[in-house]
Amino acid sequence: MAYTQAGKSACSRTDDLSDGLLPARDLENRGLSRQQIRRMAARGELLHIGRGIYSRPDATVTENHTVAQVCAHVPHGVVCLASALQFHNLTTQNPWQVWLMIDRHARTPRIEYPPVRVVRSGGEALSAGIEEHRIEGVQVRVTSPAKTVVDCFKYRNKIGIGVALEALKEFLDERGEDRDALRTYAGVCRVEQVMRPYLELMSL
Repeated sequence: MAYTQAGKSACSRTDDLSDGLLPARDLENRGLSRQQIRRMAARGELLHIGRGIYSRPDATVTENHTVAQVCAHVPHGVVCLASALQFHNLTTQNPWQVWLMIDRHARTPRIEYPPVRVVRSGGEALSAGIEEHRIEGVQVRVTSPAKTVVDCFKYRNKIGIGVALEALKEFLDERGEDRDALRTYAGVCRVEQVMRPYLELMSL
């Protein structure tokens, strides 16, 4: 396939791109113009995954692909609740939407796909217990296992008390030594009284 000099230059700037998702802003930071990006997508040198998101044609797709997509769009968001439970293997459910926690004053993300369920928080309840992972080249922020379980009780009216109880049981079975972390985040999220009877019952 023949390329123009501009096309060759553009390709040289993508040869070392990560095997993952590529936000348009990252491509622009490498010196590619929006017009060059569109032309590369038209030639099949980049795949247009979603609004402002591209990938290499040979990129590996992981089981957390939709999570990476959402976080590429909303880097300040935190993967939480059912999506975080799935990420940490603390649920048997397979959520059809990505649960994302954002600041209570932040603008609601506009994402065509995948579907996103937004919950809002603030202060330490938003900032505490966050892990950072690299998924398909995207920096993904996810609530830790203990914080995820506590959030399920805090947002039990949204996610269901059954999901929260299953998560608590799975957590205690796998990470029983981390009960102090549960109590710490329960204090941060002000659900100590809600969780106490369930913790006591599952300790018998």
